[in-house]
Amino acid sequence: MGNPVVRWQILSRNPEAATAFYTSLFHWSVNADNAFGFRQVDTGSPRGIPGGIWPIGEEGHPLTQLFVEVPDVAAAAAEAQRLGGRVIMPPQKLPDGDEMAIILDTEGLPVGLVRERTGS
Repeated sequence: MGNPVVRWQILSRNPEAATAFYTSLFHWSVNADNAFGFRQVDTGSPRGIPGGIWPIGEEGHPLTQLFVEVPDVAAAAAEAQRLGGRVIMPPQKLPDGDEMAIILDTEGLPVGLVRERTGS
């Protein structure tokens, strides 16, 4: 299967309230034990896609964002631009070894492109 959605995140101005809402509504487990304010969500289903809730501050726009696995982040970002999208975070290697870029589709919706590090 090519290019699956491998992660999602909810961007929230009030991550505490968003976490309370989703844990009450769906009974999700949330781990916020990190220095970045990211709340890792466990939906409790082996079929579920991992995700989380990320704080964005008052100036940010709340939204749900998908991350799609691609074999080549730079090539996918370039193709998105060719098709009328926009790159808003250029391809880069993250501290954990993953590669990522954020694009806007032709409607202005952000989509993450990700290539997870190989090996463990």
